[in-house]
Amino acid sequence: MAIREDAQEIINQALKSCLPDKAVRRALQGKEFGDGKIVMVAIGKAAWQMARCGAECLGERLSSGIVITKYGHSMGDIERCKIVEAGHPVPDKNSFEGTKQAMELVKNLNREDTVIFLISGGGSALFESPLISPEELTDLTNKLLNCGANIVEMNTIRKRISAVKGGKFAKLCAPASVYAVVLSDILGDPLDMIASGPACCDSSTCEQALDIINKYRISISKQVLKLLKIETPKSLDNVKTVVTGSVRELCLAAAKTCESLGYETIILTDQLECQAREAGLMLSSIARTYANSNKSIAFIVGGETVVRVSGDGKGGRNQELALAAAEGISGLENVVIFSVGSDGTDGPTDAAGGIVEGLTADKLHILGMDIHKILEKNDAYPALKAVGGLLQVLLEQMSMILRVFLCAKMKNSKINSFIHINSHICHMNTRYFQRRVVE
Repeated sequence: MAIREDAQEIINQALKSCLPDKAVRRALQGKEFGDGKIVMVAIGKAAWQMARCGAECLGERLSSGIVITKYGHSMGDIERCKIVEAGHPVPDKNSFEGTKQAMELVKNLNREDTVIFLISGGGSALFESPLISPEELTDLTNKLLNCGANIVEMNTIRKRISAVKGGKFAKLCAPASVYAVVLSDILGDPLDMIASGPACCDSSTCEQALDIINKYRISISKQVLKLLKIETPKSLDNVKTVVTGSVRELCLAAAKTCESLGYETIILTDQLECQAREAGLMLSSIARTYANSNKSIAFIVGGETVVRVSGDGKGGRNQELALAAAEGISGLENVVIFSVGSDGTDGPTDAAGGIVEGLTADKLHILGMDIHKILEKNDAYPALKAVGGLLQVLLEQMSMILRVFLCAKMKNSKINSFIHINSHICHMNTRYFQRRVVE
């Protein structure tokens, strides 16, 4: 029990340091926006928290606003703002309706006016005005999700079939100024890719978009092909952007907590890109290497993992990563590996991630569950649920849309941890390798 309690402490402290509220307050505090009208548009899974803080900071200066977030992520009314909950990771009619209202809100603004644009992970699905039919958009989104395309590749396509992505929303706001506050969920914080860059000129090209379609052999209509050949805006003169909150910041926050618990902490990278299963295998291999060490060490890894869908099961990238690590640490005493999403949701499930230990593989075997077959079906959720391996994160602690993967080991009263932030955090105490959980 102590290992999970320690893991929860790492999760809590890391997320508290990167809360959307704090990020928005840092970006707006002391800012002057002239005498014109101020309107606010907040999009993404952290939109409600960002907008609540934005409304508090702006006070009576805020004329009106709209918040577009994922179902279940709103936690009450926000003064002078309309709240719309919509579909994620696949846009739905509420995504389209909320975006339409946002477009209306910024229409006919003057040069003296300002649009406060708050952006967080999930914005690509939640903020959408498609240039193709909703049915075709849903089909194409599902194909991109299932083929294993990473977030940059997905957004390169998305921005070309949308009326608001790839800098197009900022153009709709003109001549008003746009002050964008961004919580980054993509490696390297590329502004034109976060939420598909609605307020940023696009660095990707038509050629790259077509290469992605060919790479994954995705079938598209003539209309989509035509749109992919139309170039996106390459310059904008009415936008100022502040990036606040990132994978790197979350890694550093997790490292600080690990150190306070007595670990020698190493951030291996905050740029890891691979499939979730591969990350799980990597973490378990590190656990085996240091299982007999005499030190308490925390390895932290940040990055972006993807899932190549081959089955019709239930799960998410964090759960798949954890389950993939289970067999590699089978038999190791006092070892845990966990992966969790800071927004409280992992894929289309009610779990934030998963945690496994040295006995997890044996427990699944006793229940007649084969890890390899489960992974082929992408069905990690029921398997982890059966052995108490699902993780929950309160939405009140929601941060930017990141994932943290932790492994911890306990030696006597010390804990070894392995953290992966999805970007990943790996943390481990060596000698008897125990693991922990973080997002």
